[in-house]
Amino acid sequence: MPDNNPCDGIKGQAKEFCERSLDDGDPPIPNQGGGGVADGASDLVKDLAKGLCDSVSKLVAPKSLSAPAQPGDWSYAPFVWLGQHLAVGIFMCVVVVCALTAWQGVPRLRQMGATTGWTLVAVAGMSAVPVAIMKLNEAVSHAFTAAFNADETTLFGAIQHDLEKGGDAGNPLAQLLIISALVVLLAFAGLVYLTRQFGILAFTCAAPLVLASLARGGDTTAVRAWINRVLGLLFTPMVLLLISPFIPLTKQSLVLDTALLLAACGLMLRMIFHGVPYVGPRIAGAARSAIESRTTNPVARAIVRAGVPDVYEQENGPRGVRTVPTPGRAVHQDRGVLYAAYGVPHRPRAGRLTTASTIKQVNEGAERHARLTEARRQARTANQPGAANQPRQPRQPGPVVPPPAGRPPATSPQPAPAPNRPPTP
Repeated sequence: MPDNNPCDGIKGQAKEFCERSLDDGDPPIPNQGGGGVADGASDLVKDLAKGLCDSVSKLVAPKSLSAPAQPGDWSYAPFVWLGQHLAVGIFMCVVVVCALTAWQGVPRLRQMGATTGWTLVAVAGMSAVPVAIMKLNEAVSHAFTAAFNADETTLFGAIQHDLEKGGDAGNPLAQLLIISALVVLLAFAGLVYLTRQFGILAFTCAAPLVLASLARGGDTTAVRAWINRVLGLLFTPMVLLLISPFIPLTKQSLVLDTALLLAACGLMLRMIFHGVPYVGPRIAGAARSAIESRTTNPVARAIVRAGVPDVYEQENGPRGVRTVPTPGRAVHQDRGVLYAAYGVPHRPRAGRLTTASTIKQVNEGAERHARLTEARRQARTANQPGAANQPRQPRQPGPVVPPPAGRPPATSPQPAPAPNRPPTP
């Protein structure tokens, strides 16, 4: 057999078939002892399900990220340089101001000491951010694998066990359902992977600019907002822990396992809706629209509607409880927090909805308005005595009342002719 075995990437009996073909030169028939072709097909289904479960785990909580792992990476080094120079520049400005106002005594000394300490913390934190994010991501990945693909008590482990020893393990329809649900789950996992990877990359590169705001005097508002966004992205996969209590209820049934996988699809849409900042609601809404336009299945529509609730997009200001900020509005809000940490005045925009949201709101409220108007008209008609038996008479115009006699309206006086101008004829 050659050193570089081309069969290493193949799993199950297909790998055995490949290796025998390399050894003997004549591809033998796989071992069909017992059930013959049916057993071979069943083994292939089990291998396919195992591969899909592993792929979903790797996509939802990968062990590696696209974000920079070291401070010296080419994608992170320019931001570190900019953040460090910003922090040092702010520190020098504060020192100069404290020196010019040294006559104020202790308050200025205290301010200069706080600025010195926070500047050192900011510069040190810029170098530690990539490593910390990588370690947190590895911890989340290991926790997700242990919670969903470790043994028979986890979701993916239970699915693989039920394919072998479940009550409907030999049912082709049940196997088809579970494979179809895993393929759909794989598509949602790919969407989670893309949005999560780009989000973590963007917030990792923005870390030096956010940390540099600490040098002004220790204002941690922007840093806390940044930590909230990053932790939301990192711990997004743990939302699927909500499924874990329902795993014992499946009772080794592939059909009930399929129902749990469909619930996981809805939770993945919720992951994107709430966990991905700025563009999360819009991406999840686009996924829901794509599914609803391509299927009429009420179960699929109910799942995506539960994963992506009906909300209006809010452009510049609050408008009720069922609104979410547009990406531009969300970026504007966080940018205002960052500007405030730097001490830069930032004017908020006036509140209004987007054009699309206003049209949608008017269209959805038109039917309700028509129903209320008709109900009010019927109530007025029913409350009038004898209105149901008497025909409606047209209103007769009343007599014309002349205006009361009084002094005639005063006319505006004519301007007197100028002395050097002849009178107007």
